[in-house]
Amino acid sequence: MSDRRRCTCQRCSIRGLMGPVIVVTVGVLFLLQEMRGGYFDFGNTYPVILIVIGLISLASAMASSEGHVSSVPPVPPPTQGVPPSPSSAAPSSYPGQGQ
Repeated sequence: MSDRRRCTCQRCSIRGLMGPVIVVTVGVLFLLQEMRGGYFDFGNTYPVILIVIGLISLASAMASSEGHVSSVPPVPPPTQGVPPSPSSAAPSSYPGQGQ
């Protein structure tokens, strides 16, 4: 199982609706085209998709982000009392060079 928590703040919840709302909108537009034709042709109604995207984005921007869970994992605190590893220590002299 993953330790990743899903954010449930209003902003992320609204943003998560973007995909399903676009799919439903496209489906309704194609249904109107099949039922009515003429003016309801998809070529005339595609701006509705842009309006829906704008409304979802606007609602997301205006929503509260209280309780937001960041996707960046927290940085673990530094360990104290652990000596540095030998590979990180600087050598005192280099082999092959005169002393």
